[in-house]
Amino acid sequence: MESLLEETRYIMKKYKIKANKSLGQNFLISENVVEKIVSSSQIDKQDLVIEIGPGLGTLTKYLLEKAQKVICIELDKKMIKILNDRFSLYENFELLNEDILKVNLKELIREEKEKNKVKNVKIVANLPYYITTPIIMKLLEEKLDLESITVMIQKEVADRLIAIPGQKETGAITYTVYYYATSEEILEVPNDSFIPEPEVTSKVIKLNIRKQAPVEVKSRKVMFKIIKCAFLQRRKTLLNALVNANVFSCKEEGINVLRALNLDENIRAEKLSLENFAQISNMILNNIENNKI
Repeated sequence: MESLLEETRYIMKKYKIKANKSLGQNFLISENVVEKIVSSSQIDKQDLVIEIGPGLGTLTKYLLEKAQKVICIELDKKMIKILNDRFSLYENFELLNEDILKVNLKELIREEKEKNKVKNVKIVANLPYYITTPIIMKLLEEKLDLESITVMIQKEVADRLIAIPGQKETGAITYTVYYYATSEEILEVPNDSFIPEPEVTSKVIKLNIRKQAPVEVKSRKVMFKIIKCAFLQRRKTLLNALVNANVFSCKEEGINVLRALNLDENIRAEKLSLENFAQISNMILNNIENNKI
């Protein structure tokens, strides 16, 4: 049986393909990693899978065997011919030559659910590392009708995404992911699982979309704005960062809010739970409403 490495080299030679650094291309050549990604995705014949950046189709081949339908969204025109040559005979294969950040996924999913009686929609991808965060944010913030997101990304970014808010790895995006999904680490992927080898270690993670938000908040938009402002100056105390960003009108207001919530006025953003940020957000909005009355 031909190995994935031999198959990949053959395809690259046949189509005169070199990995495009500007598109963050590194081709996966580890059967073990591919099988782990597919098995952890828990795909069955009632599922629609949207694969972002399929490249040469390494994952696609396995996904097509498992899913009711696979829609591949690929930006690189050179990959389109390869993917069509390899998979156009599959009845459950569809290919879009689009930029994932510009695709109306909500509409796409709605149409597929109506047309094909799809039960669940799952995202599976080996994401380009240079635009991991915008893609993840799009998938979460657009509140798409998704069951799960299984992706391979840079380890450093993965650790921040799946951290519990308040832990060492916490960043602003940690709170966003935690609000929309529960997360799990699937597999750490060494550099030699790809050609060419990337300079960073990779990790496969899975985000299971929550049916219900973990906190009650008056305005998601306000809460996430506060979180963003807090982490833009993460070396400062939360109080100083939010005063500088005009979230608190003055230091006195900030101290009063933090004291009312039993939070130390010298606390830093990364020490707060999502519940803490929700409480701050709700209290600020309550103060604004009360001042208007």
